Amino acid sequence: MTAFVAGQASASRPGLALAFRFALREMRGGLKGFYIFIACIALGVAAISGVTSVSRSLVEGIAAEGTTILGGDLSFRLIHRQATPEEYAFIESLGAVSRISTLRAMARAPGEDGTTGEQTLVEVKGVDDAYPLFGEMSLAAGGSLDAALAPQGETFGAAVEPELLVRLGLSVGDSFTLGRATLTVSDTIEVEPDRLSDGLNFGPRVIVANAAIEASGLIQPGSLVRQHYRVRLDTPERLDAIVEEAEDAFPEAGWRIRSRADAAPGLQRNIGRLAQFLSLVGMTALLVGGVGVANAVRSFLDAKRPVIATFRCVGADGGFVFRVYLIQILMLTGLGIACGLVLGAAIPFATQGFLATILPVQAIASIYPAELGLGVLYGALTALAFALWPLGRAHDVPPRLLFRDDVSTRHRWPRKRYIVGTALAVTVLAALAIWLSGDTRISLVYVGATAAVFLLLSLIARAIMAGARRLPCPRGAELRLALGNIHRPGALTPSVVLSLGLGLSLLVTLALIDGNLRRELGATIAREAPSFFFLDVQNSERDAFDALLSSEAPTATIDGAPMLRGRIAAINDVPSSEIETPQGGGWALRGDRGITYAAEKPDNTTLTDGEWWAADHTGTNLVSFESEVAGELGLKLGDTVTVNVLGRNITAEIANFRRVDWESLSINFVMVFSPNTFAGAPHTHLRTLTYPDGGTRAEELALLKTVANAFPTVTSIRVKDAIAQVNALVEQLAWAIRAAASVTLVSSVLVLGGALAAGHRHRVYDSVILKTLGATRMRLIASFVIEYAALGLVTATFAVIAGALAASFVLVQVMDSAFTFLPATAIGAAIAALVLTVGFGLIGTWRVLGRKPAPVLRNL
Repeated sequence: MTAFVAGQASASRPGLALAFRFALREMRGGLKGFYIFIACIALGVAAISGVTSVSRSLVEGIAAEGTTILGGDLSFRLIHRQATPEEYAFIESLGAVSRISTLRAMARAPGEDGTTGEQTLVEVKGVDDAYPLFGEMSLAAGGSLDAALAPQGETFGAAVEPELLVRLGLSVGDSFTLGRATLTVSDTIEVEPDRLSDGLNFGPRVIVANAAIEASGLIQPGSLVRQHYRVRLDTPERLDAIVEEAEDAFPEAGWRIRSRADAAPGLQRNIGRLAQFLSLVGMTALLVGGVGVANAVRSFLDAKRPVIATFRCVGADGGFVFRVYLIQILMLTGLGIACGLVLGAAIPFATQGFLATILPVQAIASIYPAELGLGVLYGALTALAFALWPLGRAHDVPPRLLFRDDVSTRHRWPRKRYIVGTALAVTVLAALAIWLSGDTRISLVYVGATAAVFLLLSLIARAIMAGARRLPCPRGAELRLALGNIHRPGALTPSVVLSLGLGLSLLVTLALIDGNLRRELGATIAREAPSFFFLDVQNSERDAFDALLSSEAPTATIDGAPMLRGRIAAINDVPSSEIETPQGGGWALRGDRGITYAAEKPDNTTLTDGEWWAADHTGTNLVSFESEVAGELGLKLGDTVTVNVLGRNITAEIANFRRVDWESLSINFVMVFSPNTFAGAPHTHLRTLTYPDGGTRAEELALLKTVANAFPTVTSIRVKDAIAQVNALVEQLAWAIRAAASVTLVSSVLVLGGALAAGHRHRVYDSVILKTLGATRMRLIASFVIEYAALGLVTATFAVIAGALAASFVLVQVMDSAFTFLPATAIGAAIAALVLTVGFGLIGTWRVLGRKPAPVLRNL
């Protein structure tokens, strides 16, 4: 105290320098009691900085390889048609050009009897001699692409992905058919430089020359084929100006222009969304860790109460005490943040190899200061938000505690300024989460739900304590002791309920979302969805095709609709590129959409506003718009929508809105036009076939073979195969989400362990006194098991209810899906809670019960 007394002699109030000196002296005792504090901060900071750094590394990888991913400096994409001579002349004037054709079709292996053997849906890519403009095409045998695609007699060469050989049972050198063309497998693809720019693929890649596609008969009027014109600019510095010139010169071209800066927009959006979700999970882990911070600070200050009382006896005021221990907490927070930053900075390097196996882009692992700084900010704010309250209580520890114990001050509220400081830290933390989020609505819901869960868990903990206090006194000593431990001053109830409740609520939420999505895909959709989709049925083939389906599957339901592709060019004469929409509605304005026309209202839709047009309507072009998308775009009856189809802008007036059952996977469109809108326009037809009992695999494969033999240019999609691919994708996402959620569970376990450790001193005193009075070890263990089991069961019950509500909101409000409560998840949560609370409680209790009474009694 010499330094403190000297400080008092020189100034009326001890300053920050003296508080810092005392804080350093107290830190000489080591980090005992703060390991969980440091681990909680480190874990949360590592999760947030690591996730954001990985996201940044992927985005940087896409940006660095923009020209290779896109296949050029610029890409002009048209659907249903090639560029006109005028359009092509403009494109060719910009630099070197490569034309690429992409479509989906059925690849068929020859059967033993001369008919069709195995077949599968493939992603076909037709290229010219200039391909690729950027990057290197790598084949397994090491040859050139031009040689691999060269005609071989009456057949065309093809480079394919190895997966196609497995599906069709082929080898290099074997032949298969694509439409009406025969192709020979020349080589297999190792690296396709621009694969990422094509978005989601539903089948293995087949690369052929453009001449092979033309010979296949797959390109007919209205066929779903996309033409890409990739350009290596002579003047790449004029990139933005060239895009504007193209749009001004050909306003009705209907092409989608992408630059190297926007090479893979879909992947970038998905990376951003996943990073946002995982960041929220990381923030949840940090908030759960905040409970551990509060427990550690409270336990530390509780042990320091005699020291604080000594400070007060020699003249220190409460502000000095607060500063001494705030400095210590900030130093420990800095240590935890430093550990978290090391782990977070290492995550991009650690995951680089794994990401390369699942994503067709090379992440650029590096140290990203902004993302690490975000972790620092979150960690510091969380520590302050949870530490200021117990630190504020230390301000008013009275000097009399040096001479006698007093529990009355332990539950007083801190002074007003500490309450305001805590509220300010929480507010800044919430505002930061909302501001940095890509989706304000989701972030607001997250912040509100987190605050509600914290409040509810605190109320539940108080309710448990009040209920235990009011219960009639049981006869059994074990029950009496368990109930007393639950509601006594300094009980572990609030800490256990908060730490375990938050983590379990998140896990139950994720488990229910995952289970419902799998149930929807694996059962509901598979049961209600059509068995087949048939694409590109030509007008000249429509009647014969329908007759074949009716003959081969007489009990099946056949549905159909005319189909075109187009994109929304304008709404109320405002170009779609200038329309600002909420995040949910923007997808309808990106890229091209399937559109159709109908004289009668489709059976699977319900009008929500307006009226359907007359079957013989011949006046103004009319359109029916899906109601949910229309609401997100702010549309109303009478508004006009302009779509670009086959290079022409066509405007129609909104006549009605309708609700669509997307989950049925039946024929559905965002926009259905009146028949007069596309009178005379070339188009194809879409057909679906649904077996009444779902159909057997043998029936479906037999129908596929029959259709392939009779109509080789029709693309057949077996819905069960598509669902299996989606299930595989969901499985990959689920594993990533579970891994992230496990961070929260680890944080919860750490906090739970810290909470139990914080009550270790009181448990030692209790057990020693009770053993002195004659209690046996087994009776004490029984009372502790009852206490921990009761807390775990109540917490699990809350977690199941809160998790079900949260999962229901996400599925119904965000994903527009159905929610079903899954009892197995509830049972799993209850078991997990009981195992954690009882297990950790008994581990700590066993050590407590092993203490000898004499040394403890001498220090009471």
